[in-house]
Amino acid sequence: MRPDEELYRGLSTRAVHAGSPPRAPGAAVPAAVHQAATFHADPDAVDDVRYTRYGTNPNHVALAVRLSALEGADDAIVVASGNAACVLALLACVGAGDHIVAQSRLYGGTARILDRELPRLGISATRVDDGGWEQAARAGTRALLLEIPANPTLDVADIAAAARFARNAGIALIVDATFATPINFRPLEHGADLVFHSGTKYLGGHSDVTAGVLLGGADRVAAAKELHTSFGPVLDPHAVWLLERGVKTLDVRMQRHNANGMEVAAWLESHPAVRRVLYPGLPSHPDHARAASLLTGFGGVVSVMLHGGDDAALRALRRLRVMTVAPSLGGVETLVSMPRFTSHAGLTPEQRLAAGIGDGFIRFALGIEDADDLIADLDRALGPEAGPRTRSIHTAP
Repeated sequence: MRPDEELYRGLSTRAVHAGSPPRAPGAAVPAAVHQAATFHADPDAVDDVRYTRYGTNPNHVALAVRLSALEGADDAIVVASGNAACVLALLACVGAGDHIVAQSRLYGGTARILDRELPRLGISATRVDDGGWEQAARAGTRALLLEIPANPTLDVADIAAAARFARNAGIALIVDATFATPINFRPLEHGADLVFHSGTKYLGGHSDVTAGVLLGGADRVAAAKELHTSFGPVLDPHAVWLLERGVKTLDVRMQRHNANGMEVAAWLESHPAVRRVLYPGLPSHPDHARAASLLTGFGGVVSVMLHGGDDAALRALRRLRVMTVAPSLGGVETLVSMPRFTSHAGLTPEQRLAAGIGDGFIRFALGIEDADDLIADLDRALGPEAGPRTRSIHTAP
């Protein structure tokens, strides 16, 4: 750690400076890209091998320090995707014969890991509603998995109760905080053992890099690093550099995402075409009180259900002119999707309904454009006077 790390008190200052190399006259201000697989080794420093597949490339190391400073973690590891971070977090805590308790409403990719992939390794999972963890736990339970806020219904789990349960049961509490980012919520401060993010989203912020981040206590992260060395979900150094560049503006971007989220959600709630709005910043959200006590901002994701069901939703998507129909979220541009075609496409209609994804469900991942322009675009898309434009609706697995 640099001697002047104590100067980095604010989150935005940490996002810009933490983990940077010492200043030297003539050195470039931005970080260099260390596009190298391997590095000269000190034969007397066998515990400090620089090898990109191990995640010890200087770009990886510097970004891990910066993200740890933001999250309040002992250590971090940067990997190739959010799903990779999720798998490493889980496998760092469980093994064959063990059991995981997870909240029922989760990102579709996480649900796929729990329901399809981990059982092939002899690891079982039970998904329950908020607060049902103790009833679902059994002798082999080793981890509790939450997503705060949850994708795409934006549920905010009771992490205080979850942390008490996990601590009393002697199991690990793992939290996916992708939607919140360290700016809005830091789960480690609330008793979590590990937190992970899809860096593809807000951390990167520009829809141009796929990445994941895992952070937490030193022992847990060390176990994840062992798995990373074995499985090799390494992120290319240039992609790490892009992620670092995105992180530098995370705080200021999240301020705009938060502001746009509140303004657009409130406008949508008053629109006659909208049956329901899901946004934790609104008093109408079932978890609003908890969200207000936990989060310093409510994020840029707003989900709605339209009168007229999926036909009305598809018609609205075809009319958008400023917003972009695409999977993912967290970029500077607004991205719009229907989870039935993207994140939760693998579910049956009954499973989607149980996950809170009813007919006419649209997820708006609001960017940093002017809120007035976004609202005008929505007004055109949802209004009865505009005819549908010829435009394909792209889907993703």
